[in-house]
Amino acid sequence: MSPKPQRQSTRPVQVTLAVVLQVRRGRLSTLLWQRALQPCAGAWALPGGRLSAGETLEESIRRHLAAKVDVRELAHLEQLGTYGDPGRHPAEWEIATAYLGLVPLGVDPHVPSDTAWQPVDSLPPTAFDHGAIVLAGRDRLRGKLSYSNVGFALAPETFTMAELRDLYVAALGHEVSATNLKRVLVRRGAIEPTGERRAAGRAGGRPADVYRFRERRLAITDPFAALRPPG
Repeated sequence: MSPKPQRQSTRPVQVTLAVVLQVRRGRLSTLLWQRALQPCAGAWALPGGRLSAGETLEESIRRHLAAKVDVRELAHLEQLGTYGDPGRHPAEWEIATAYLGLVPLGVDPHVPSDTAWQPVDSLPPTAFDHGAIVLAGRDRLRGKLSYSNVGFALAPETFTMAELRDLYVAALGHEVSATNLKRVLVRRGAIEPTGERRAAGRAGGRPADVYRFRERRLAITDPFAALRPPG
C-alpha cells in the first residue's frame, strides 16, 4: 500500500475547473482528461488548473480551456460553484471554483490524446470530487432548460423542431414532445421561424420548418417553469 500523500502547504491553493457539456451522438457528454500521475492516476478529471496572479476566475478557466483542450469559443459560460472541503484533495488543501460551459451541436474542438468526451450518464472513474461536480453541472443545465433560453448554447444556428427536441431529450434525460416544446418556446418568445424549410429525408414526409433562437445569450423566459418527464 502506498503511503498517504503529505500535504505540502497549510494555505489553500485556488484552482478553476470546467464542466464543458455538449450533446454528441445523441448523448449529453462532458470533457475529461485522464490523469497520468498520482494522486488518482488513471482516473478522469475536469479540465482546469491553478489561478495565476492578477487574473480573474473566468480569465483563468478560459485560459486553461484554450491551452489544454482548444475550447476557445463557448456558447455559454457561467460560474457553477465553489468546492472547499479540506479533504477533497489528498495531497493539498485545494479550493476549486467550477464553471459550466456549453458547446453547440456540430462544433468539434481539438482535444489532446489524454482527453475525451465522456457520456454524463455513464462516467468513467473520476478523480477527487469531479464526478459530483459534473452531475452538478448537468443538473444546473436541466434547471435552466426549464426556465430560460439556454438551449441556444446547445443548438446550432438553425434547426428543425425535431432536431431541437432531440437536444432537449439528451440534456434532460427524458422524452419531450416536439409539439409541446415548440408551443412553450414560441409562447415565451425564445425561438422564431427563419422562413426556410428543410427538405424531407429518406423517410419522406413534408419539408420541416426551420427555426432559430431569438437571442444567443442567456435570458430568463419563465422563472417558474419546469420541463418534467411525461406521465
